[in-house]
Amino acid sequence: MANLKELRNRISSVASTQKITRAMQMVAASKLRKAQDAVESTRPYSDKLFQVVGNLSREMEGDDNAPKLLVGNGKSQRYLFVIATSERGLCGGFNSSITRLASQKARELINAGKEVEFICVGKKGKASLSSEFGDKIIDFFDFSEVRNLSFVQGDQIAQKIITLFEEDKFDICHLYFFKI
Repeated sequence: MANLKELRNRISSVASTQKITRAMQMVAASKLRKAQDAVESTRPYSDKLFQVVGNLSREMEGDDNAPKLLVGNGKSQRYLFVIATSERGLCGGFNSSITRLASQKARELINAGKEVEFICVGKKGKASLSSEFGDKIIDFFDFSEVRNLSFVQGDQIAQKIITLFEEDKFDICHLYFFKI
């Protein structure tokens, strides 16, 4: 049986670990709040942009001179799924929810005789989809080394999607991401 001094040392060690854990939780909560505030501050802009693009698309329907990217090509045989997940885990159901929804929709479309391909943004989405749809993942963007994502990374993804559309590689694009 442990003597009194050993027990006191263990108790002290556990108490110290609890203090460190509480401090780490406070730091993580602060960072999360900061990230949520940053995302929330962009919401009015993204909502308005979505509305403007929707209005443009409706106004351009039937116009022969309209950009094809805006009005589509009128077909619905080939689908492109862009899956945006995190680079690391430990974020609850964040990644699994996104990939589960995309997988369900992909299976429905494949069973209906449609073609489905994927672009994965983030390691976790690719890892999750690889077992079932590995041969259908046509591109993967790994931003794990990028500290703060910016327009440059978003533009890389957008240019890839635009190029694929212009090359007539897909008819409809679905985006799967987590919206706070």
